[in-house]
Amino acid sequence: MGKYDPLEGHLRRQKGAIYEMTFRDIERVLGALLPRAAHRPEWWTNDPAAARHAHSAAWLAAGYLAEVDVGAERVRFARSD
Repeated sequence: MGKYDPLEGHLRRQKGAIYEMTFRDIERVLGALLPRAAHRPEWWTNDPAAARHAHSAAWLAAGYLAEVDVGAERVRFARSD
């Protein structure tokens, strides 16, 4: 099981087109802290070529795109389908 598999599973269970989480919410789901790099907007890329990164692969595989507000430490996940 990969570090970000719990996030993928959590997002797959969501029914709405939009789902918002704080960084702390995500850390609770993961059972681990997000890396410092998560405080940079580029870490939250939705580029399918970046899906080789486990973190972005998690939300992309769950059918979401991420939009981050780093200052507020919030992520808005929007269905991509």
